[in-house]
Amino acid sequence: MAIFLGSAAIGLLVAAWLVPGVSVSAWGFVTAVVIFAVAQAILSPFFLKMASRYASAFLGGIGLASTLVALVLSATLTHGLSIHGIGSWIAATVVVWLVTALATVLLPALLLKKKAAAA
Repeated sequence: MAIFLGSAAIGLLVAAWLVPGVSVSAWGFVTAVVIFAVAQAILSPFFLKMASRYASAFLGGIGLASTLVALVLSATLTHGLSIHGIGSWIAATVVVWLVTALATVLLPALLLKKKAAAA
């Protein structure tokens, strides 16, 4: 769960840094990260199941779709994340999807490396 929350936080921060029209506030950031991570955890398996059942051609876009919906929920339900403009929504979706995917793979490796070095 810590890896998932960490990857969500990194993804949202990178999107805020790289994408014009995306901003995060210090006070609502933690709430936005939690809502994003929970929404992503719930929506990804649901979208995957629906796509594999009804539209297998769309399986590759499941991560992007669930990321977009999780961003919409995070921006709507908190004051910690705001996204303005259709281009910013599209770019933020791609950036957050890519960064969270990479962070989910790389963070465990970094944590295991630190534990091994400490032992």
